[in-house]
Amino acid sequence: MIDGGEPECFEEALDSEEKKQWVDAMQNEMKSLHDNHTYDLVKLPKGKRALETKWIFRVKQDSNSTLLRYKARLVVKGFRQKKGVDFNEIFSHVVKMSSIIIVLSLAATLDLEVEQMDVKTTFLHGNLEEEIYMKQPDGFLVKDKEDYVCRLRKSLYGLKQAPRQWYKKFESFICEQGYKKTTSDHCVFVKSFSNDDFIILLLYVDDMLIVGKDISKIDRLKKTLGESFAMKDLGAAKRILGIHISRDRRENKIYLS
Repeated sequence: MIDGGEPECFEEALDSEEKKQWVDAMQNEMKSLHDNHTYDLVKLPKGKRALETKWIFRVKQDSNSTLLRYKARLVVKGFRQKKGVDFNEIFSHVVKMSSIIIVLSLAATLDLEVEQMDVKTTFLHGNLEEEIYMKQPDGFLVKDKEDYVCRLRKSLYGLKQAPRQWYKKFESFICEQGYKKTTSDHCVFVKSFSNDDFIILLLYVDDMLIVGKDISKIDRLKKTLGESFAMKDLGAAKRILGIHISRDRRENKIYLS
């Protein structure tokens, strides 16, 4: 619950209904953090420092709907991290645009299914290797523990190493399912089945395209992913990286715009 005083992010005047929407969004974000065991409350060890945090707000509109969704995200001020202290390696792979185009061309030619999934709170799934502390989130100070800080156990948005830790977690998981990453693009994973059947999975941070002939196999993969990560099934792919995807199956064509 929001603690006594209003968060600094509410300094600007908001009407009561809008404020309620943002409070609900913040509480949903905090629930995700707690459910994911993102941090432990501890006393700050001597010689350590706690990074500051801030809230990021965004209003999203569902596709083909006028419904507005209020999204609040807790972000660490990672620009204050120091190499060798708060992070080491930060490089992370993302799927190449050329890979997306090639796989979609293959899907059009072979009349394959193209499904899409979205990973909720993506970076919260990555395990941290460094010892990192952050201040308690604005608006969510724990009573009688106001001087405690958060010892991070999982990655959080804003951390320099967050994308890398998420990729390592996902790569390990999907390879355990029998998928192999291609040598030309480490964000393209392929699994072969009997009768020349296969599934291709493309990963771009929190967006996934899943391409294959057998929709039942794709559905099983979706279920497996959903059991390990917080996922949203977006159905047939319609948009990725700002690119609209439309399809004419009679002509065996996929259009990108």
